[in-house]
Amino acid sequence: MKLFFYLTSAALAATTVGAFAPSKSTLSSSALSDFCNGYVGGEGPELNGVNFDPLKLSERAPEWVPWFREAELKHSRAAMLAFVGLIVPEIVRIPGEQFSKAAIPNVIEAHDALPDSMKQIFMWISLVEATTFAALANMNEYDRTPGDFSFDPLGVFPSDPEKRKSYQLAELKNGRLAMLAVGGCVTQAVITGKPFPYI
Repeated sequence: MKLFFYLTSAALAATTVGAFAPSKSTLSSSALSDFCNGYVGGEGPELNGVNFDPLKLSERAPEWVPWFREAELKHSRAAMLAFVGLIVPEIVRIPGEQFSKAAIPNVIEAHDALPDSMKQIFMWISLVEATTFAALANMNEYDRTPGDFSFDPLGVFPSDPEKRKSYQLAELKNGRLAMLAVGGCVTQAVITGKPFPYI
């Protein structure tokens, strides 16, 4: 039985590793700019000139590429906020007995301990999502890049195209890291049952 388990595990590992390994060929700069409609994120020193698209989604559904990027950015921004939301309440809590450390010793338990608050959070998320429906529906017909809602009240986004690209790449990479970090924090918090740093 152990031999069967080891052989099955080895076969499964051998077939799945190939799906996530980048191909050996490197791409020219024109191929890099053509990848995913030329959106930032296909270039970078860690990629060695190879685009990461193991499921070939950009080739199989090129008309959906703007929607894929919009979804990636939306999830990235939510994950960056979620990471802050996991760490900050471990240090400081908002006033109110139901939010105290005595009522909720571990932040991960707030979801079950505060059902009324979760309903309010769901309502606000739904409102934000509803405001983006029109932008998503018309993304391919207007001059709007995915994730750009022209919301910059502080005027931080630069007007220089190269700086703009650098900011977009930084947001994308930090967002990808945040998605992994939130998944790791939640998993570690649930497994250990301890507050931050969850060990």
